[in-house]
Amino acid sequence: MTQVFTEDGSVHVATVVQAGPVVVTQVKGKEKDGYEAIQIGFMAKSKNETEKAAHKRYAHVQEFRTEGEKVDLKVGDSIDVSTFAVNDTVEVTGISKGKGFQGVVKRHDFRGGQRTHGQKHSEREPGAIGGRGRAGGRVSKGIRMAGRMGSDRVTVKNLKVLQIDPAGGFILIEGALPGHRGTLVSVKSE
Repeated sequence: MTQVFTEDGSVHVATVVQAGPVVVTQVKGKEKDGYEAIQIGFMAKSKNETEKAAHKRYAHVQEFRTEGEKVDLKVGDSIDVSTFAVNDTVEVTGISKGKGFQGVVKRHDFRGGQRTHGQKHSEREPGAIGGRGRAGGRVSKGIRMAGRMGSDRVTVKNLKVLQIDPAGGFILIEGALPGHRGTLVSVKSE
């Protein structure tokens, strides 16, 4: 992450994203596949162009549905940062940071028990989880408890493109993005 100063002197927090180029590896049609989509590949694994399946030549392959949209792309076309413009609104999807097994105070913002009046070892405990009347003496489905936190698919919408560097393939997006440094994210125009 970095800071970007605009002409009026205001400062914006931004995340630098290396965006492509990505290559169209497959175009799916309604007649053959039953739905419309394009498949793109990122980060070429090998220079072997004789590989039969184009998607096997890339480390990361992702498919985007294009139902009802007019798409003029064919296999082998390259998409880079020039498709975006400054002040465009984008949405970014990625996998959030994994935080391991966490208790209810960190995971669900529970208060914990009181610190005095005979409470000896239950400051950060969840409290009662069953219920005689409400659940019939069992633990209800969906009750908030301790467990694995993070590593979820997160989409952040309404982010603004601040700068574009077509030569380096970088795009500066306002705000924070999901995941740690080096995480693979998907950037789509809104």
